[in-house]
Amino acid sequence: MNIDEIRHQAFAMPLTCPAFPPGPYRFMRREFLVVTYRTDLQALRAAVPEPLEVVDAVVKYEFIRMPDSTGFGDYTESGQVIPVQLRTAAGVQAGAYVHAMYLNDHPPIAGGRELWGFPKKLATPMLDCETDTLVGTLDYGKVRIATATMGFKHRALAPGPILAGIAQPNFLLKIIPHVDGTVRICELVRYHMVDVTLHGAWTGPASLELHPHALAPVADLPVLKVESAVHFIADMTLALGTVEYDYLA
Repeated sequence: MNIDEIRHQAFAMPLTCPAFPPGPYRFMRREFLVVTYRTDLQALRAAVPEPLEVVDAVVKYEFIRMPDSTGFGDYTESGQVIPVQLRTAAGVQAGAYVHAMYLNDHPPIAGGRELWGFPKKLATPMLDCETDTLVGTLDYGKVRIATATMGFKHRALAPGPILAGIAQPNFLLKIIPHVDGTVRICELVRYHMVDVTLHGAWTGPASLELHPHALAPVADLPVLKVESAVHFIADMTLALGTVEYDYLA
């Protein structure tokens, strides 16, 4: 393969058979269990990178089933998302910072990290309905590090607030090392979920339990109080991102 062929054909690793196809990526009937909980404010501020600002001492713990996703297949995801705000010349923008993500499928781990900078690691999340309870669990190896429960579809929710939340920008810290071990890319990335079709949203009584782990430290943002929970199903497209701030510039 000559130099021009490499320049025009190279998309992602490995060269001859990339781990994921080009985006954007469409998700059908993506199912969410999101538990909003109150945590330690100082721990939260230590986790959120500037120029993002913490809005309140709350975290959204997510379990997401993705049975039908373009290029990524069928997989499950779990992690922590932090409500934030960003001050720009146009004003203050509300959004969400993706702090931690754990998945059971290699292509979305590789694609998410390389394209946008999603903080993804390999683990075993699950989301299922056990009789009258929606249950999310996350195991890192043999160790259970997160368990969430919610009463199944106790009360329907209006679509407006759910759609507004999905439409907000999301932020990531993308870090790519150089071959000498120094940082080559360090950027705050913005991305959006677009073309959303909401199939339903519900709430109910909920609980969340997090356990310490050296390599999956979800409990470093401890659960002080569960505020609310939402279960919803939607189709959506993960759009490609833009660079909001270059830390090396």
